[in-house]
Amino acid sequence: MNIINIPLSQIQFFLLIFLRITSIMMIVPVFESRNIPVIFKLGLSFAVSIILFPLIKFDSFPVFTGLLPFALGVAGEIMLGVIIGLSVKLLFSGIQLAGQITGIQMGFGMSRVLDPNMGTQVSNIGQILNLVALLIFLSINAHHFFLRAIADSFHMVPPLGFQFGNSLIEQLITLTGNMFIIAVKAGAPIMVALLLTSVAFGLVARTVPQMHIMIVAMPLKIAVGLLFLGITLPYLTSYFIQIFNNMGRDIYILLNAM
Repeated sequence: MNIINIPLSQIQFFLLIFLRITSIMMIVPVFESRNIPVIFKLGLSFAVSIILFPLIKFDSFPVFTGLLPFALGVAGEIMLGVIIGLSVKLLFSGIQLAGQITGIQMGFGMSRVLDPNMGTQVSNIGQILNLVALLIFLSINAHHFFLRAIADSFHMVPPLGFQFGNSLIEQLITLTGNMFIIAVKAGAPIMVALLLTSVAFGLVARTVPQMHIMIVAMPLKIAVGLLFLGITLPYLTSYFIQIFNNMGRDIYILLNAM
């Protein structure tokens, strides 16, 4: 009987909180993996919603009696959650793109593995860099910054306060451009080394045409790529830490644009 006596405004308010958190959990790395059951994601979102519900003020929250206004509010909350999750996902997409490019240069274009997060086939190097980035993300407690940003999002952008404007579009374009910048910076040492290796093989092929350059080039390019991957891994770790430390700032900039 107590559940029936809950005011309609509180039920609607809790539903909007739950939808925002659920849409974030479905997009953000770590939780977006298809190996994680959907019921677990919904349960975790429900638990987080219960924790945040008493901490969020809803004094000015209106009661919706019509379906269309409430549906628009639901769509806004889902879109806001997707944007927040996408801002984190773009970081990992840039890292994985660096691995894709270097893997193709090394000759791993035809050997691909299934990425359980994306549900698609990716190169071996891309999967390695993605796993390294994910481990660093968890080891430096970057997920704590993300959870704090989720809680603060309800104070910066209260339910039904989402606005899709020009400033938000500009920030999304900037984050998308940063994805390619991250890919170039993360893969630049290996890309340059493999490019110079290809140039050297081209010169050898012109000067010594009797040599079967394709037979020699394939294993040597793989060896050079793996060698430089091992050499640059400590520097990549520092770069990934820098990216994840700036993640919270990017999320708050997005929230201010909303």
